[in-house]
Amino acid sequence: MSLTQQYLLDTYRAQRLGQPAPPAPGAHDWQVVRELRDHRQFRAVLAERPAHGRIRRALSRWLHRRPRRPATPA
Repeated sequence: MSLTQQYLLDTYRAQRLGQPAPPAPGAHDWQVVRELRDHRQFRAVLAERPAHGRIRRALSRWLHRRPRRPATPA
């Protein structure tokens, strides 16, 4: 059963039982993404890590690495 079919079935059941219709699929996706971001930032603060820019800083370090010096013969 697809997501749309399940939504239509739930809407039909709610209507027959006199209950409010369920929210449409995807109606609250951005809210969930924001809450997840806020939760990750909160966990970072509790772990005493920077809450902002961690990925960008790590990628910057990786992309701008200095080349290794060749080993000098002893």
